[in-house]
Amino acid sequence: MSIRHFFEPLMDSSTLGLDAVVSGLRTSREITNKIRHRGHIRELPSREALAEVLQGLSAALFPTHYGRTDLNDETIDYFVGNTLSFTLNVLSEQVRRGLLFVLEENTPDADISSKAIDITRQFAARLPAIRDVLASDIQAAFHGDPAATSVSEILLCYPGTTAIIYHRLAHALHTLGTPLLARLIADIAHSVTGIDIHPAAQIGGSFFIDHGTGVVIGETTIIGHRVRLYQAVTLGAKRFPTDDNGVLIKGNQRHPIVEDDVVIYAGATILGRVTIGQGSTIGGNVWLTRSVPPGSNISQAQMRND
Repeated sequence: MSIRHFFEPLMDSSTLGLDAVVSGLRTSREITNKIRHRGHIRELPSREALAEVLQGLSAALFPTHYGRTDLNDETIDYFVGNTLSFTLNVLSEQVRRGLLFVLEENTPDADISSKAIDITRQFAARLPAIRDVLASDIQAAFHGDPAATSVSEILLCYPGTTAIIYHRLAHALHTLGTPLLARLIADIAHSVTGIDIHPAAQIGGSFFIDHGTGVVIGETTIIGHRVRLYQAVTLGAKRFPTDDNGVLIKGNQRHPIVEDDVVIYAGATILGRVTIGQGSTIGGNVWLTRSVPPGSNISQAQMRND
């Protein structure tokens, strides 16, 4: 409930000088720092709508865990179909709004709407494959954590599971050409779990983030299969090159490659386009800016001797 429901205003708009403030804000908005998009007020994607989409997609992927607990063999497909019908319609509108920021300004509205529908259809077609890889992630968590008592516990109680579900959905949308929407979903996941994964990051199957708080995975990171990370791991960039005018160069490959079967323990920081070889173990709180061969075992003591 708004604060205005509890207090009577002590001053009216003229006493506060709001006319001048509103005029000044318009000047800043429309003249001094004009940032109009496509020549009119922006139609922004809605975080609230995307949160609803994520809930609906999660329920469609895992109906009894994130949907309804009373489903049975006769009702589960109906529930999934009905949930997807509603959710994908909401998503399509959000995709349309997101496309306004990536398509040419003179793109006809009808073409934008048509493209949004096509992207949503392609995204829906990927959901079975997304669920299959998520099943491998959940199994990796169950087998990788001795404290886990059931798959249901993994789904209901592990922030790493929520983060990877949202990431795989965001990554699909990113590859289909809706980067702003994907970024918003990643930020929702970050807000909910404390885990920050850029939607462009490529992550193989059977991926497990244990505990998870403070994990950061950068945009151009590539992670293989059966990789395990612990809390506060950073897979980041070492430096940010600029052009001759001092402007950041975007899109370069600046984050690590983590090969299959790697374990990275809590607090480790790996920076730059380095490769962590298959089967390696990176110890807690290690600061690593060089590649290591397959089968390496890197600890703080070794790093002090480098």
